[in-house]
Amino acid sequence: MRDAVPLSQALIRCRSVTPADDGALSIVEAALKPLGFLCHRLRFQAEGTDAVENLYARLGSAPPNFCFAGHTDVVPPGDESLWRTPPFEGRVEKGVLAGRGAADMKTAVAAFVAAAADYVKSGAPKGSISLLITGDEEGIAVNGTKAVLAWMRENGERIDHCLVGEPTAAARAGDTLKIGRRGSMTFHFTARGTQGHTAYPHRAANPIPVLAKLVSILQEPLDKGTAHFEASTLQFTTFDVGNPANNVSPAAARATANIRFNDAHTVESLTEHVRKAADAAVGNSGVAIDFETQVSGVSFVTEPGAYTALLSDAVKAVTGEAPNFSTTGGTSDARFIKDHCPVAELGLPGATMHKTDECVAVAEVERLAAIYRAILERYFETPP
Repeated sequence: MRDAVPLSQALIRCRSVTPADDGALSIVEAALKPLGFLCHRLRFQAEGTDAVENLYARLGSAPPNFCFAGHTDVVPPGDESLWRTPPFEGRVEKGVLAGRGAADMKTAVAAFVAAAADYVKSGAPKGSISLLITGDEEGIAVNGTKAVLAWMRENGERIDHCLVGEPTAAARAGDTLKIGRRGSMTFHFTARGTQGHTAYPHRAANPIPVLAKLVSILQEPLDKGTAHFEASTLQFTTFDVGNPANNVSPAAARATANIRFNDAHTVESLTEHVRKAADAAVGNSGVAIDFETQVSGVSFVTEPGAYTALLSDAVKAVTGEAPNFSTTGGTSDARFIKDHCPVAELGLPGATMHKTDECVAVAEVERLAAIYRAILERYFETPP
């Protein structure tokens, strides 16, 4: 499992700020090929976007196919002078590995490889092990996992179960297993009225109070949570008018809100909810409210069962404690994979991800690799 650390360092040294690859996937490929993995380098570029490098590698051809999924792209480091150590050096000091991607999630990719390498020492799996590694998770997520899954479907590649290596842990690797994620939906509102002189408000239709009323209406709780999810949330992120004059009421006002929703809602039901709120806010004001929507993903859950029990048992075998099941946090590429097979997420502590001085304890990386190794052993002994 110690092989996971030098491989993590090699990956961190690649300046793979999304959507750049900078050799990261070649490092993964070079580690997998000697193990017998058949590697497919997949480059996708939707119109109007940057090209993205991806890797799908598979050892074996028989079912079941257990897939590790993750990404080697990272967010920008920000002002590098604020880092205690260079963000793309991958330095280890006092048992801590530092660098961009140390938590999210080059280390998990390295742990995938280390676990697979150790497992196949005892022989080929009774099935297949695969890795789906993208360079587009931190970006627009169009040319990455979503595109690779489409390629797999077209080429007859099926995965039976998947584990994503996102940083899910609260304190120690393995303490939290994500069995689902909330959906994410953004609304862009435009309230249109009639511009006028502030001294003659009866000759205008000011959109600001109407839009403010909509904000107030939408502050009502959406729900109280469900069996596997906490309560849905709606947060306004902007309220803009752009009016430099203090004696003119504007013709338009705009706002943006993001909803993180659980399995009590659908995109359609939330759209209808917002539409009714907008109608209530408008009333007979003479103002109209329109909105556009963006959907990043819908809520999903992998119901506790044989697969989640297998993962939990593997974690307990290594750490002595079963993980907590969770559906908190933002979106991940699991939102695409859930349409193809049961998926869960298990990774390192994420307290420093996306921050200056992102880092992780070396012992945690080795612990995670050991957990992944235990999962492979149990999976092929008794597939769920």
